[in-house]
Amino acid sequence: MKNEIKIFSPATVANVACGFDTLGFCLDTIGDEMIIRKTEKKGICITKIEGFDLPLEATKNVAGVSALAMIADAKPDCGFEIEIYKNIKPGSGIGSSSASAAGSVFAINELLGRPYNKTQVTDFAMKGEALASGSEHADNLAPGIFGGFTLVKSSSPLEVLQLPTPEDIYATIIHPQIEIKTSDARAILPKEFPLKDAITQWANMGSFVHALHTSDYELLKRSLQDVIVEPHRSQLIPHYADIKAAALNNGALGAGISGAGPSIFALSKGLENAKNVEKAMRNVYLKTEIAFETHVSRINTEGIRILE
Repeated sequence: MKNEIKIFSPATVANVACGFDTLGFCLDTIGDEMIIRKTEKKGICITKIEGFDLPLEATKNVAGVSALAMIADAKPDCGFEIEIYKNIKPGSGIGSSSASAAGSVFAINELLGRPYNKTQVTDFAMKGEALASGSEHADNLAPGIFGGFTLVKSSSPLEVLQLPTPEDIYATIIHPQIEIKTSDARAILPKEFPLKDAITQWANMGSFVHALHTSDYELLKRSLQDVIVEPHRSQLIPHYADIKAAALNNGALGAGISGAGPSIFALSKGLENAKNVEKAMRNVYLKTEIAFETHVSRINTEGIRILE
């Protein structure tokens, strides 16, 4: 059994327009790298974080909190050191905290000989994610651990459904360099919604899941509509309407807020369309003083992967 492991823990997109707190998908071109090794001293010790200024104290870091939850249950005869090489900016809306929370428990599970299945690993990771967002939810964690598109059917008890990924679907992400805290983005949402909006959202979500199963891109396009969350959260993202319109007018199947924002995602059929969408999105922010970065990615159906 290995004593050390290096992993790539990918960025993810949650909500996916019509699936607030339930749908997510996994990206391939951006993610954190982590090294986890066994130690004789029991417990969890985060020894290094590069990329962003985050706490090394295990109880104050999402990777540490999820890892502590796992070892409290597993009771291994060893401890673990964690190094985090952070490439996903905290507060970006593409699963920065979930990449850390999921990565640590995925790696420890591997080093222990995989005593836990993917659902159980996700459950431990939720303890860390709660530190960042204020509540336990798995819409970012699940796609990182399971890969591809996922649906969180239930959080308590946790039940994750892995959905099919159409072969020719690509994601485009634009990340304006502003920060939106998940807790603030949740606070802006009203507590009650009109029944007609809820019915529309349910229909869109069901249609989206069916579109994934049948690779029906036209149905997918008609399903990527959010009448519940987007009208409120879009106010927090500069030029959101212009970015979305640019994506849709240049070949995107749909676009929406990635997680809590500020990143915006678009889904396209084919790499060429995804790159055209990227160019159109960039042109909107190039006319402003807002710094940004973009990514084009296939959907990562593997999830977290071992590098060494």
